[in-house]
Amino acid sequence: MNQANPTKARILPLRRLALLATTVAGLAVGGFLVAPTLSPYTPALAQNLSQEAQQVARPTGFADIVEKVKPAVFSVRVKVRADAQASSSDDENPFPKGSPMEKFFKRFGTPEGGPSSPRGRQFGSAQGSGFFISADGYAVTNNHVVEKATTVEVATDDGKTHTAKVIGTDARTDLALIKVDGAGNFPYVKLAETAPRIGDWVLAVGNPFGLGGTVTAGIVSARGRDIGAGPYDDFLQIDAPVNKGNSGGPTFNTEGSVIGVNTAIFSPSGGSVGIAFAIPAETVKTVVAQLKDKGSVTRGWIGVQIQPVTLEIADNLGLKKPAGALVAEPQKDGPAVKAGIQAGDVITAVNDKPVADARDLARKIGGLSPGATVKLGIFRGGAEKTLSLTLGELPNARAARADTERQPKAKSSNEPRLGLSLTPGGSEPGVVVAEVDPSGPAADFGFKAGDVILEVGGKTVATPDDLRKALGKARDEGKRSVLMRVKSEQGTRYVAIPLSRA
Repeated sequence: MNQANPTKARILPLRRLALLATTVAGLAVGGFLVAPTLSPYTPALAQNLSQEAQQVARPTGFADIVEKVKPAVFSVRVKVRADAQASSSDDENPFPKGSPMEKFFKRFGTPEGGPSSPRGRQFGSAQGSGFFISADGYAVTNNHVVEKATTVEVATDDGKTHTAKVIGTDARTDLALIKVDGAGNFPYVKLAETAPRIGDWVLAVGNPFGLGGTVTAGIVSARGRDIGAGPYDDFLQIDAPVNKGNSGGPTFNTEGSVIGVNTAIFSPSGGSVGIAFAIPAETVKTVVAQLKDKGSVTRGWIGVQIQPVTLEIADNLGLKKPAGALVAEPQKDGPAVKAGIQAGDVITAVNDKPVADARDLARKIGGLSPGATVKLGIFRGGAEKTLSLTLGELPNARAARADTERQPKAKSSNEPRLGLSLTPGGSEPGVVVAEVDPSGPAADFGFKAGDVILEVGGKTVATPDDLRKALGKARDEGKRSVLMRVKSEQGTRYVAIPLSRA
């Protein structure tokens, strides 16, 4: 029933065109009586106009590019155990259950059937896309397409089916390297040497809904997107239509080079709404090289819990602008502690390259090899300094934490309280939050019962009175906000509380 209207919408213009043609024909018949008055050059003039119209520049399309690169793209079909299949639906969405973004996020290569598979079924299936990066059968796809596979098969553009094995996967970037069995003369494509610009044309090729060899076009609509999938998010956003089954497929530029690997979309319906995300070629190169060499990816680690520098935090610390990564807490026995990094330091550069924010620091450090020596630019106590540090290896069970939750904007209220009930920490340092008023200012900044306020304005506090004195001192000094160091179940962070509300 829903398809009836679109069909009528297509037919209606055709009927109108038919009626218009009949009317024009009637005029032509009527005009036959006065035909001798027409110029004998009219037909020649019409012909010349047609020739000129043919010479007008027309869009060249993407057919030549597609013809060259399409043979390197294939469909992936994997067999997964039923128990892995049932659990994958929970793992594919990085957003918390019930969050506003959960229903909008879709991974492409999700298993078919899902938990509703018939009883007794031991295996399910999933599908995605991939592409060759060398003639000997090495190829790239998404980790979430093959990570739980018992067997992997690929269907190439020439209609042939090949078996493949997984060489290595990297869950943090959602990339996988596979090796396709065959003659060793597969057509392949190269990864782009330069990053695309916003507005550049792109072509996505893949296997949406099992329709292998599908090509769609669009542009790069944004770069450096963080979709909450992990600390190394740095996605290209494209508006080329991509759907379930496009996972692991390439996005090409107009030179036929791969600029990214399609991995996710935002969608309220499960289908394309014009917002898709691709892993940049630069990331793919780094990860694939390690997967080919040793089957896994190792990353540098400095051992700090970090957070963004907001405008309020920058103002409290004396920074000229909100940039860099604020060290909320160095991890015990980590490389940062050994190098002398302290809580409250702002890491502003890595090997003389500026650090834009906490996530940028995580990417820069994660892109370096364990054991490497790096120079870190530090802002501490109003002065800049440089520290040398030998990177450790990022533990598998732990990711570099880059807490990018936005601080809520201060309201216009001038309520002279925090909305907190406080008790001394006893033998432990700090002041313990016993209760949080849900309508108070502190609740807006994420304070919860059990949190411990360690510092206020750079000074340690042991009693509620210490805290009140620190707030009063900051206000007397004319500060607009005060910086608190707070320890919670999630870790330690800094919070800038506007003094007009404290």
